Amino acid sequence: MTQNHVSGMETSAVSVLKRAVELDQSGRFQESLVCYQEGIQLLMDVLKVKDESKRGHYRDKIKGYMDRAEQIKAHVNQMKEDGKYHEQIRIAEDATGYSYEALFKPYISSLLTEVWVEDPYIRHIHQLYNFLRFCEMLLKASCKVKKIHLLTTQDEADSGQQSSALAELKESLGAQGVSLDLQYSSTIHDREIRFDNGWIIKIGRGLDYFKRPKGRFSIGYCDYDLRQCQETSVDIFHTKHTKTL
Repeated sequence: MTQNHVSGMETSAVSVLKRAVELDQSGRFQESLVCYQEGIQLLMDVLKVKDESKRGHYRDKIKGYMDRAEQIKAHVNQMKEDGKYHEQIRIAEDATGYSYEALFKPYISSLLTEVWVEDPYIRHIHQLYNFLRFCEMLLKASCKVKKIHLLTTQDEADSGQQSSALAELKESLGAQGVSLDLQYSSTIHDREIRFDNGWIIKIGRGLDYFKRPKGRFSIGYCDYDLRQCQETSVDIFHTKHTKTL
């Protein structure tokens, strides 16, 4: 392993652990736990190739971060057990770094197999693409999602674009071994995403919190981590009975 590669891993570890501490101090514990775990693994990889004289320093650092990660894990588990877990993320106007991968990653686990999406605004073309990107994110994530439920409103003025797009997506997901259960409601208003591992994510604007790009060749058009967002809040809860809500 080259010195440059080791230096790069060390820089990445510092960056991830700095983010973990920031999230920890902000009370965003589940997110901070994921960052602590990733940062600790990076530091452990660095430790393997360091001189023996420097390993003691890294062992102390790793132990400190591991102790804090265990404290957070115990706290989160207790809050989940008591049914009191609540975390809020505020997305500022024009903020970036909130792709679906970045936002949902802390709440996705290998236990996740079924997802419920309630969003009245999966109707227009950009909203349909948002839902498609959300489904793609689930397929790439470290889980084995087998069923996605979508409850939305039907666009009465639509000439078939919504129904044909969702039918095509249903067929495409089916080819990946994932079934899409589609239902319409004329009274739905609230937006909510539920995972069968217990996590509930409520986004004020639903999946439609990204701003329109300035042009088709503007930064952020393809990479949603670089896409500017509209101001909104994200509330995260945990329950033992996600399916029965």
